[in-house]
Amino acid sequence: MTRLAPLALIGLMAAPVQALDLTKMSDAERQAFRAEVRAYLMENPQVILDAVAVLEERNAAAQENADLTLVSDNADAIFNDGYSWVGGNPEGDVTVVEFLDYRCGYCAKAFDEVKELITADGNIRFIVKEFPILGQASLDSSRFAVATKIAAGDEAYDLMHEALMKYRGSTKPAALSRLAASLGLDPEPIVAALKDPQVDAAIRANHDLAQKLQINGTPTFVFGDQLLRGYVPLNAMEQIVEEQREG
Repeated sequence: MTRLAPLALIGLMAAPVQALDLTKMSDAERQAFRAEVRAYLMENPQVILDAVAVLEERNAAAQENADLTLVSDNADAIFNDGYSWVGGNPEGDVTVVEFLDYRCGYCAKAFDEVKELITADGNIRFIVKEFPILGQASLDSSRFAVATKIAAGDEAYDLMHEALMKYRGSTKPAALSRLAASLGLDPEPIVAALKDPQVDAAIRANHDLAQKLQINGTPTFVFGDQLLRGYVPLNAMEQIVEEQREG
């Protein structure tokens, strides 16, 4: 249904553009203008949804551009920190980085899909950023994982990392020692390495980096130059990797 505008509004619309300045309208003109706008929106509510959609698109584009800058400005710390575990193909043409917490349900959900992505692709360099944010059990698990890498090397870390992603038991040193032994690892040097200052330094550095990248949840991924907050399903990850390769 088409509405007939009030006479005051018709006069307003015929006036020069500057007359649309609400501060220069009379009370009657302002009231008529507001009434007509309200009536139009009530009859065409989709306009509001369209406007919201446009706003969301603009905000998403602004966030994406901001994230590109954040990744670029912190590239060395993200991709070449010298202490984070590097898996997959160390010479891969695309680097995927994951900030994770062992007690994060979505990290656990993503684990098998990330592993499948890396194994099936064969040309992805994968970096794990220990980022415990969900309490003491998370911190205990990350500290034990980092200590395992220090004490027993990358292969041992890989085993422990996978085990901890699925482990929901006690995170006391004795319990994690039993977990290490079940993987064929000697727990004694790992427990000793828990006292190494590098353990807490690595985790603290990851927290500092996350703050710079405006990361406050897990999982968070960096695919090449793209920063993605939250769980990403396998098919989406595959598409993003291809987009990174295409440039």
